[in-house]
Amino acid sequence: MPLALIAPLLLAAAPATPQPDPARLKATVEALVGFGTRHTLSSQTDPKRGIGAAQHWVARQFAAIGRQCGGCITVERIAGHMTGERLPPEGAEIADILGIQKGSDPNRYVIVSGHIDSRVTDVMDATHDAPGANDDGSGVALVLEAARILSHQHFRATIVYAAVAGEEQGLYGSTLLAKTAKARGWQVDAMLNNDIVGNTMGQNGMRVADRVRVFSEGIRASEDLKQQMRRRAIGGEDDGPSRALAKAIDHVAQTLPGGLDVFVNRRPDRFGRGGDHFPFLALGYPAVRFTVGAENWTQQHQDLRTEKGVAYGDTVDKMDFPYLAKVTAINVATLRRLAAAPAAPQDVTISGALSFDTTVKWQPVPGAAAYRVHWRRDDTQDWTDSRDVTGTQTILRNVPVDDNFVGVSAIGADGSESLVSFAGL
Repeated sequence: MPLALIAPLLLAAAPATPQPDPARLKATVEALVGFGTRHTLSSQTDPKRGIGAAQHWVARQFAAIGRQCGGCITVERIAGHMTGERLPPEGAEIADILGIQKGSDPNRYVIVSGHIDSRVTDVMDATHDAPGANDDGSGVALVLEAARILSHQHFRATIVYAAVAGEEQGLYGSTLLAKTAKARGWQVDAMLNNDIVGNTMGQNGMRVADRVRVFSEGIRASEDLKQQMRRRAIGGEDDGPSRALAKAIDHVAQTLPGGLDVFVNRRPDRFGRGGDHFPFLALGYPAVRFTVGAENWTQQHQDLRTEKGVAYGDTVDKMDFPYLAKVTAINVATLRRLAAAPAAPQDVTISGALSFDTTVKWQPVPGAAAYRVHWRRDDTQDWTDSRDVTGTQTILRNVPVDDNFVGVSAIGADGSESLVSFAGL
């Protein structure tokens, strides 16, 4: 059977999978808001109020999902004592709650996260109510919903569902998670950070319900000057691993009926700002940020109050849960693709100087049934042509290396495709 026919037939035969439920997403956000404040410095021991109670609740949700799938998800709490800005002089304990769905490959991981902590106007105020409905109850609800849906399937890569703390204080929880991944030797194929993903009404009064922004770096934060110069020399500024991840998310979203457009934002984050994917970028892992198409800053980092007819505060009533369900669906479909696929090829090389043909070579990938060689003219951003091959090299006739970019992805026996590795780096 031709390789191109494998994936469509398998997709047609696959049983229907659960879809994100707006009502369940809303119930999760309401439960998180019900803890009053989830400030990183709030109580760790109060059973009803504060970040400790919220973390215990999230851990119980992961445990319940795990029981329903016969133990496919285990719960882990990682913690560390940290010092720095926006923390007391003596520092504080930062803890993350993880649901871990083990894959068949021993060391490959994909991570989806939202931050559990919340805040009001004063970043050090750990006592007043800080609902944190959209920022970032929406992200944590998405993570739990993704776990519920994907727990029904088995994957090559391990999926880590993460509710991280300390984001508002300075990305402490995601730093802890990224360093944990590095210390344990995880091969992180992708990290999806979801932060503020549940509203559609912008502060300018314009409703944006048809798209979600996905932020990604081009030149890698982890590259030294020599590596950056090499990337610039071959024209790979728009094809780093995180940009390849963003492009893959865009293509995945296009396959979802009635879904959202992915606005591939070619910045690491919003102008002058950052998020929980940054510590992963610093360590060289592919990572992106999902955020709504139109933010409303009266609903972020605000004391609950009304001034001049404007209701300030991050409350549940200002959210759009059918929209959040669509963002969740994109995350779920992306995780499903990447966790099912083989790893992305390594050491992809090209040659063809003084020729109209380009030779492409790469290292074999365990579990790959074939490879897909992509190319495009170097005045375009998205791959326009591809060829499936079963070996680890091919010659692209009449595709001159001077005028074209090339990349290679690995294809599983079920048709699942890895990220595209840019050739020449």
